[in-house]
Amino acid sequence: MATKTRTRSDFGGTADDVEASFYEALQHGDLDALMACWADDDEVFCVHPGGPRLVGAEAIRGAFEQMFANGAIHATPARMRKVEALASSVHNVLERIEVLTTEGPKVAFVLATNVYHKTAQGWHLVAHHASPGSAHAPDDDNDARQTLH
Repeated sequence: MATKTRTRSDFGGTADDVEASFYEALQHGDLDALMACWADDDEVFCVHPGGPRLVGAEAIRGAFEQMFANGAIHATPARMRKVEALASSVHNVLERIEVLTTEGPKVAFVLATNVYHKTAQGWHLVAHHASPGSAHAPDDDNDARQTLH
């Protein structure tokens, strides 16, 4: 069964709905569906693990296009923590990413923060920032002991 590519006007639900669509688009390598999750704003930004800050939809699209040239991105969000307000929602997620290495398939874990704003057209992603990966899932017990600086 073919999946329908969502457009910016399809997101009348919640920030959680957009996030689910974002990760589904990553898993299917669907660039148009992925870009439909992003707000139509020149100031949107994205930081991939260890990469530069990409500003604007064109730069973000170009980076994901290059990534999808190697296939879909098998990222599964888990352990979400979120802060919500009337027109914004900030999600911090642990991404479990399956990567193919010279030694075969491996799993890496990345902490990502996704920021959503509610616009006249519905909820949209305005920022995605992911940390460099780790071979082990972070221990949730450590989260409570960390100091913000």
